[in-house]
Amino acid sequence: MVRGDIKQWNQLLAETAYDAGVITNEEFAIFQNAGYIGLYGGLDVDDIHARKGLEVGQKILDYMGSTELIANLFRISQTEEKLRKDKIKGAEKATSVHYSVGREVRGAIEKIGGTMPEDLPTPKKSIQQVEREQMKRLKEKSQKGKLMLDE
Repeated sequence: MVRGDIKQWNQLLAETAYDAGVITNEEFAIFQNAGYIGLYGGLDVDDIHARKGLEVGQKILDYMGSTELIANLFRISQTEEKLRKDKIKGAEKATSVHYSVGREVRGAIEKIGGTMPEDLPTPKKSIQQVEREQMKRLKEKSQKGKLMLDE
């Protein structure tokens, strides 16, 4: 569920960043990376990818547990809101905001004694694998007449 929210928020953030002046693919890559660097204590996308032991083509967001996903959702949503609310203009300023929001989210996690995102365990299965398994389980239950209404 949270992964779906992140997809929607990432799209909204991309649109808001574009409106702020993050236009080229290179600018957008730098912008995206800045949010991760802020939240992950200096680790960039490549560092996080390697730390999680992901293969080429596997997406970082697909290999996060719920706590890590929620931290990233908060970073994304707050960056989008700040860009829009403060009417940020220019790719460099937008990138700086994304980095700063990531750092603030990290600071909040640290302040409450939470686990830093880079120290959270990486799920063994991607979100897509989990969804397929859940759908299969629900389909089997429904065929046996054992599906509960709240599932």
